[in-house]
Amino acid sequence: MTDPQNPYPGPNPGQQPPYGQPYQGQQYGQPPQPGAPQYGTPQYGTPQYGAPPQPYPAPPAKKKKKWPWVLGALVILLIIILAATSGGGSDDTDTTAGSGASSAAGQADPGDADSGDAEGEDAAAGLNTPVRDGKFEFVVTGVEPGLTSVGDNPYLTEEAQGQFVVVTMTVKNTSDQPQSFSPTGQKLFDAENRSFEPDTTAQIALGGSDIPVWDNINPGNAVTVKLVYDMPAGATPASIELHDSMFSGGVSVNLS
Repeated sequence: MTDPQNPYPGPNPGQQPPYGQPYQGQQYGQPPQPGAPQYGTPQYGTPQYGAPPQPYPAPPAKKKKKWPWVLGALVILLIIILAATSGGGSDDTDTTAGSGASSAAGQADPGDADSGDAEGEDAAAGLNTPVRDGKFEFVVTGVEPGLTSVGDNPYLTEEAQGQFVVVTMTVKNTSDQPQSFSPTGQKLFDAENRSFEPDTTAQIALGGSDIPVWDNINPGNAVTVKLVYDMPAGATPASIELHDSMFSGGVSVNLS
């Protein structure tokens, strides 16, 4: 029977309403209850349909390494230090005249002090005067120009294009270790300041030289060397420039 005070009967208490019908006390068109999810409403963390994708965060910029620049600067500094120390260590040993040249300069006339000091400092040593370049001490003992040929053996005789000039000297190793000596590094100059190199084949044919081509000289030892130069017939040998090696500054000796 229908209750006259409730014309719209509902389900019994504790009974679920039929599918699609609202609960008792909830009518169609009522606003949603707070906190209750509704159809079509996105939940937290769920992107909405059609929303543009969020861009990925850009990776952090890589820091440039500074250690290659520091290492390069240290290498350059080390090269500069080595170049400075190696370049300034040979002032006291290379290209210095021996005791004979210094004693001759000390006996100069005092009256020529104003005009002759500069010339005395630049003047080269002469024959039989010890001079030094690097680790070698040289003493030029003789000069023999005007030879048309050298060598006693008919199979080793060498004929000069102009004239052969033979320069005889002694070479002493003043260092504490073996040093190589090359006759080809010694230059001869004539009166016209033209330079000449030794004739190796003529030196071998001449003989009488301890080092005709190339060899080592042990510490403290002195050898006799004969250098042969092929010069024009009318040329006059004026000086010879002696070298410890091809990279040394050299020392000059007058031959006249």
